[in-house]
Amino acid sequence: MRHQKKTVKLGRTAEHRKALLANQVCSLIEHQRIKTTLAKAKAVRPLAEKMVTLGKKGSIHARRTALATLRQKNAIKKLFGDIAPRSMERNGGYTRIVKLGQRKSDSAPMAFIEWVDAAPAIEEKAAEEKKAKRKSLKPGAKQKEPALEPEEPASEEKEPTPPPAEEPKPKTRKWFGRKSAEPKK
Repeated sequence: MRHQKKTVKLGRTAEHRKALLANQVCSLIEHQRIKTTLAKAKAVRPLAEKMVTLGKKGSIHARRTALATLRQKNAIKKLFGDIAPRSMERNGGYTRIVKLGQRKSDSAPMAFIEWVDAAPAIEEKAAEEKKAKRKSLKPGAKQKEPALEPEEPASEEKEPTPPPAEEPKPKTRKWFGRKSAEPKK
């Protein structure tokens, strides 16, 4: 029986599992939200929360401990400079897991894991970008229409263009020994 064995093995060796979880936490720090399987998200959550707790301490020893676990300097810099100060008022519960349903290929349950404090800011930015793109497309199309009208009189002042050359002949293809341009006999 596995009484009090809290480690979720995820079908990997200890070294592979540690590397996987460290990379997942680094991706979470970098992207603010990652999509993964539910089992991996549940395994990543304690490690991510421990890293934020180290980030809140802010000492050199805490930085070195986090670097020993995550092994990526840019992730440590972002953790200590951006994510940990945002979570100073909280005493835990820095991450949220949102279930998404099953993956099509193998029906594995999928989930988002994200920072609790950062979620609204990301969604607002994405919505603002979409609105900005839509607005920039509509005025751009209206600006092109008036630009075409002044060009048309300018083209009338120039010499008229010569008529187009003869129409190209239909392609002749051999299919069972006859050409497609020839009628059936």
